[in-house]
Amino acid sequence: MGFQDRGEAGRQLGRLLGRVAGEQPIVIAVARGGVPVGFEVARALGAPLEVLAVRKLVSPRQPERTVGAVAEGGVLIVDERMARPPAGAETPLPPELLAVREREEIEIERRVRRFRGGQPLPSLRGRVAILVDDGVTTGLTARAAVAAVYKLDPRRLIFAVPVGSLDVVGELRTAVDELVCVETRLARWAIGLSYSDFTTVDDEQVIAQLEAARNLPAPIPSSN
Repeated sequence: MGFQDRGEAGRQLGRLLGRVAGEQPIVIAVARGGVPVGFEVARALGAPLEVLAVRKLVSPRQPERTVGAVAEGGVLIVDERMARPPAGAETPLPPELLAVREREEIEIERRVRRFRGGQPLPSLRGRVAILVDDGVTTGLTARAAVAAVYKLDPRRLIFAVPVGSLDVVGELRTAVDELVCVETRLARWAIGLSYSDFTTVDDEQVIAQLEAARNLPAPIPSSN
């Protein structure tokens, strides 16, 4: 199947999530690729849109290999099958990944300043949070994002994604209160293959969509 672009994917997700509009959810999009998806979900639900900074950790020796992820709030997720620290090490990362982690945490700080003026995410206590990304393959960035959102104490966390590999989607279902996925793939693949247009999302687009989301009208209540 696939999607024309992230906007179409978000509109499909929004239709699946329409049933929670009455719970006054807050949509949290993983920057940057999840923001165009999250914007359409927020528009469909009449919900506020926030952005979460998450970065994957790639092996410096094998750049195609994702071995972990970091998220704002000091969250670190490591795939222990791929990144094994020396015995007795004080950090869950091997030495060659420490510099990678530091670099990505600097980028997270930059994005928080750029997208939220350096302000923390709002408290989610008592709220329904809908965490949105444009796809999941290894699930490492998704797990980091989930951990970061749970630290904000939502009443319920829904992870919503247009497409994901079947095994990872199954694993993530046990990590959140609810998972919504439009379509799954049997094998892990490049997320961009599910989109006709998978143009890189830049800072300016994120900022523009966050601003547009603040001016979205409330949805017209259904007469059904």
